[in-house]
Amino acid sequence: MRLEKFVSASTGLSRKEAGRAIRAEEVFIDGVMCKKAATAVTEKDSVSWLGQPLQIIGLRYLMLHKPEGTVSSTEDPVHPSVFMLLDEPKPDAIHCVGRLDVDTTGLLLLTDDGKWSHRITSPKKNCAKTYLATLADPLTGDDFERVRSEFANGVMLRGEETPTLAAQLEAIDANQFRLTLHEGRYHQVKRMFAAVGNKVVALHRESVGSLVLDSDLAPGEYRHLTPDEVASFD
Repeated sequence: MRLEKFVSASTGLSRKEAGRAIRAEEVFIDGVMCKKAATAVTEKDSVSWLGQPLQIIGLRYLMLHKPEGTVSSTEDPVHPSVFMLLDEPKPDAIHCVGRLDVDTTGLLLLTDDGKWSHRITSPKKNCAKTYLATLADPLTGDDFERVRSEFANGVMLRGEETPTLAAQLEAIDANQFRLTLHEGRYHQVKRMFAAVGNKVVALHRESVGSLVLDSDLAPGEYRHLTPDEVASFD
């Protein structure tokens, strides 16, 4: 690999910036300064920039505890982006695996592996997603059983041509419920409760597939997934 490409791939620098750093005598190979961007680099070489050792950035898989008031996009004229919470080289290469609304908190996955992301978001996979929903009005007794049955049988949402897939509803208390979906329609949780005459006032995603939000992560914090966690979506 050309030195210029190696430096770019292992830092947040563009190809042009990497070439400029090399010409500025900031890059060393095996302790020897190198000014030629076309110099070939092998896996046996030790490359450093400004005294820091470099290595190629591999594919990244992140679990973020999304805080309220952030958006799952790169830019927004009003709200801060979740990408501002990342301390990663080449953050532009990372994307969200699905999205959470600005007022929804909880588990958000991010990666630069498009194939892995597709395995989670593809409608054919029916990947389970579990949410904790707080409702404006209490839901108990026969009303709860009615809603649970409707959700299990599928709900026709306004503007949709097919009912939702079977969803599982569990009561935590009179106003808080755990809902597990196997699809990801637009604002689906809020629209499902609206269809049965209630309103979601707070929403938190607890899990995606078998992956549960790490309780050690405070809102705004993230960590890299373990190899086993990444493989759980294979």
